[in-house]
Amino acid sequence: MIDVHCHLEQKDYDKDRESLIKEWKKQLKAIITSSAHYKDFELTMKIANKHQNFVFSSLGLHPEFIKELQESKKQDYIKKIIESKNKIVAIGEIGLDYNWVKEQAWQEKQKLMFIEFIKLAKQLDLPIIVHSRDAMQDTIKILEQENMKGKKVLFHIFNTKEFLPRILENNWSISIGPLLLKSKEIKKIVRDCPLEKIMLETDSPWFGFGARGTPLNVIKVAEKIAEIKRLSLNEIEAQTDKNAIGFFQLKLESIS
Repeated sequence: MIDVHCHLEQKDYDKDRESLIKEWKKQLKAIITSSAHYKDFELTMKIANKHQNFVFSSLGLHPEFIKELQESKKQDYIKKIIESKNKIVAIGEIGLDYNWVKEQAWQEKQKLMFIEFIKLAKQLDLPIIVHSRDAMQDTIKILEQENMKGKKVLFHIFNTKEFLPRILENNWSISIGPLLLKSKEIKKIVRDCPLEKIMLETDSPWFGFGARGTPLNVIKVAEKIAEIKRLSLNEIEAQTDKNAIGFFQLKLESIS
């Protein structure tokens, strides 16, 4: 199985990151770790470089950091992303967050930053990983305005069933995480979404339900999807792996 979205650079893993990755390799095909802040760039790339063909990286700016963003730092980060374009598999996570940022003026700045990173992804011909919290209408509107219909767009931790038809109409994908185990809404999303448009994620180290989350939690997610879809776990694993490998163009050691 493949965890398409986690955060291995977080301090939660500082004490045992290497030993954990060694263990994860025994059970998973690949992991995509996301640098959501420019201060995490160096460590994210170091982890991915050390574990090539198993840990892959995406680079972006989480919208909740908009208030602390210095323009010079952002531009320096964008330069680093461009220089690293052949070493990363996506731009993200990027998007809108109206839960953490409620002031309209700052929300407008989020929109501008989102558009800036969409354009960067187009320039680099890379998929995007979208974060949208309490902002789905605006998020989709911007993506459509930026001509992203039919392009490689992944909504991570997707949990808003009313927008699923719009996601599918635009030929976008979603990733499902451990919240599936508790959320009736996400269970309905899984029920109604074609398996060909679903990937697995954990958003680790979060969503561990009282413990530290790890990429191995994709196994629990896959088991629940199998139950909902009335398919075997092998079928879920095979299709979600295929989805992730094709979407991100992953070059795995085990793939010929």
